[in-house]
Amino acid sequence: MTGMSTPPRDRERDRRRRSAKGIDIPEKTLVDARSDLRARIVVAVPAVAVALTLVLTGGAVFAAGMFVLGAICLHELFLMFSAAHPSRLGALIGLGGLIVAAHLGDASNVLMAMVASFPIIFILILLQPKGGAPGISVTVLGVAWIGLALAHAVLLRKLPHGEAILIDILVGTFIGDTGAYLGGRAIGKTKLAPSVSPNKTLEGLGCGIIVAVVAVWCAGLYQDWMSGTDALILGGAVAIMAPIGDLFESYLKRDAGTKDTGTLFGAHGGALDRLDAVMFTVVAGYYVWLALL
Repeated sequence: MTGMSTPPRDRERDRRRRSAKGIDIPEKTLVDARSDLRARIVVAVPAVAVALTLVLTGGAVFAAGMFVLGAICLHELFLMFSAAHPSRLGALIGLGGLIVAAHLGDASNVLMAMVASFPIIFILILLQPKGGAPGISVTVLGVAWIGLALAHAVLLRKLPHGEAILIDILVGTFIGDTGAYLGGRAIGKTKLAPSVSPNKTLEGLGCGIIVAVVAVWCAGLYQDWMSGTDALILGGAVAIMAPIGDLFESYLKRDAGTKDTGTLFGAHGGALDRLDAVMFTVVAGYYVWLALL
């Protein structure tokens, strides 16, 4: 009937239809996004404080911190693939060898430590009741993925201006991740890799790449020893490798049938969930900065 107001239920139904067409965004979605962003910030603040303390302190303290962080990450990885019966002791020995080699030596020493870890892992797997090829594979994966990444963080910290470059990489990685998250929530439509991570979109990826490059470039403005071109190159490496690292961990979680790797950061998962991108960007950052020196 003309002049009759639309019932509240019908208005809500129409609003949701408009939202589905991209005309409006449901209020609940906006509230959820704001709530999730606040939770991310609450989790990030103490983590950033610890990371900055370790990076700025450097030396043996930084190396020890990398070992502890690596041990936590290995624990989460092995919980996901416990059915493979990996060697926790073998992985910890391999991790420790890589960190010590990076702290006391150089990249060639890290390579030697990695090679030396293979027979150690094999012998320890033999001494277990179960293990076999799956156990060796998961153990070596942990040492290579987590151990090598953290060893490169130690190597990078030792380079000229290494502490600042590490901070630049962390800034680009985490701010880029936030940009990808917000961009995906706001304009994301095209799925990036639905079989691996259904929530990631190409639009979010583009936003994350742009934000990561700009973040590193802005950080470089306060470092008179780094040119704008070098900052853009470093930012580009971080921006490209971060989403690959994120997808890599998502692929492993999908294969393991789990949503999060742990509960260290509460509702936002474990250490691997927060550092998946860093495991790739810190390695790329080391070689990019080494080339730019």
